[in-house]
Amino acid sequence: MALRKEKEKLAIAPKEKTKIIERKPYDLWMDMDRLFERFRSNFDELFWGPGPSLMTSSDVRIPAMDVVDLGDKFELRIEMPGVKKEDINIEVTPTSVEICAEHEETNKEKGKNWLRQERCSTDFYRYLDLPEDIKTGNVEAELIDGILILQLQKVEPKPKIESKQVKIK
Repeated sequence: MALRKEKEKLAIAPKEKTKIIERKPYDLWMDMDRLFERFRSNFDELFWGPGPSLMTSSDVRIPAMDVVDLGDKFELRIEMPGVKKEDINIEVTPTSVEICAEHEETNKEKGKNWLRQERCSTDFYRYLDLPEDIKTGNVEAELIDGILILQLQKVEPKPKIESKQVKIK
């Protein structure tokens, strides 16, 4: 008797017929849109934290920067298109460099009975910790064709290491 009840518990009940859900062709696109929107919001939260992700008229930009170790000095090349040299602020400490600038553009168009004015504001910001101490009183800066070039003299330049090719016997 106990064996029979045990078998009844393990018996597989017949499955009820399920309805086939009819999907329209555009449902796939809606699903893809929802999936992409969820991915984008998770990506935004991962890097920028929760909050509104709409772009405003003021945008912070981290400009591209190249850093070259020339032995006795560091040379930094920072992209700052459209920024005037008067709008750039450079702060140098013996171990770091901080560069910030604000760029504003205004475009006005006048017609018979109308006036249109568009503004765009972009903030540039870059901070860099240097691997060696530099002389803060001997920094040279030059802006050429939207590229800011900084020359930072080292306090104690490392001697240039020369390599020698070894032949195997």
